[in-house]
Amino acid sequence: MSSPDFQPCVYILASGRNGTLYVDVTSTLLKRVHEHKTGAVSGFTRHYHVHQLVWFEQHATMQSAIAREKAIKGWKRKWKLELIQKQNPYWHDLYDALLD
Repeated sequence: MSSPDFQPCVYILASGRNGTLYVDVTSTLLKRVHEHKTGAVSGFTRHYHVHQLVWFEQHATMQSAIAREKAIKGWKRKWKLELIQKQNPYWHDLYDALLD
C-alpha cells in the first residue's frame, strides 16, 4: 500500500539548539510533525515542548526506517548532536521548508 503521502522517515525533534531530543519513525512526516507542533498527541513532546524538526532521513521501506530509528535511539547523545549538526548546523526548523 503506497501513496504519494507515504514516505518512511526517521526524524529528530528538538526543544531548541542542543536541547531535549526526540527520535521517532513515521510514514507521514508532515502530518506527524504537525501533530507534535500543535500538541495533538499527548506525551513526551508535548510535555517537554519538543517541536522543532531538526533532522530527518527518508527510507525506501518502513522496515529500514524502523531499524535506523532503533539504532539512533541506542546512540550516545553526542552522536545524535553530531548527526544533526552535520545536516543542519544552524538547527533550523526544517518543517517550514517541507511545506514549500
